[in-house]
Amino acid sequence: MASMRDIKRRRSSIQSTQQITKAMKLVSTVKLQRARAGAERSKSYFQCMYDTMNSILARVGEVEHKYLKSGETGKKAVILVTSNRGLAGGYNNNVAKLITRHETWKPEDLLIYAIGNKGREILHRAGYEIKEELPEIMEAPAYADAMFLTERLLKSFEEGEISEIYLAYTAFKNTVSHIPTLIKLLPVDRPGENDGDSTAERDRKDSLKEEKPVDYGAPMNFEPADEEALDLIIPKYVASLIYGGLVEALASENGARMQAMDNATNNAAELIDDLELLYNRARQGSITQELTEIIAGANAIQ
Repeated sequence: MASMRDIKRRRSSIQSTQQITKAMKLVSTVKLQRARAGAERSKSYFQCMYDTMNSILARVGEVEHKYLKSGETGKKAVILVTSNRGLAGGYNNNVAKLITRHETWKPEDLLIYAIGNKGREILHRAGYEIKEELPEIMEAPAYADAMFLTERLLKSFEEGEISEIYLAYTAFKNTVSHIPTLIKLLPVDRPGENDGDSTAERDRKDSLKEEKPVDYGAPMNFEPADEEALDLIIPKYVASLIYGGLVEALASENGARMQAMDNATNNAAELIDDLELLYNRARQGSITQELTEIIAGANAIQ
């Protein structure tokens, strides 16, 4: 059995750790409230963009456009949204697994645009090529950041460097439910063409659909021409989905960290209780031993 001094030292150390985890939980709770409000405000905007794009593609017919067909290189660009810091449970690993455990993807076919240091570290160790590192975006996601990234990706798409663009992030459902999600940004799928999507992608698309069916029977005329209109709309569509993913990922990160710190605080409390019991037993044993020695010494004198 450990000595009372060792037990007391360990208990003091765990109490200090508990104070840190409790403080981190409070900080994450405050950040979560702000991030959740931002995610809820933005969700209606990119949901509207998603519905608008589906409506347009359903009405235009067989229009030929550069953003509606895959390139020939076979390279896929994946925007990976994770956190810059750890202590968030399985948050970062869960979203990275969408890439590392994908059924058909190989590391040599992917170019990773890492938003967040933790995801970059995970995929770099796994042998994936990190095309760009943008950790500063996750400190305070803004629509301008999404537009900047969209412009870079669309330029690479038009030049033939990449043939498809995906977004991997953690969708925010509520405080305790965060869903690792992979969605395809380009080429834009027409309605009904998502049969080959992953389960996570289908769930995400289903969550963005309107509750009422949309009537796509009426013809649609463009002013300017359809190709020019799609040139204007699709970049905004991609940027809105990226921005929505960023703000939801930020809310999910703080929710996951709040849960992890709450669990750590509770575990520390249990350890402290166990050590308190162990300390009392050691103290009781020490007192019993001293009394036994005193009685034995008194009997020896008599």
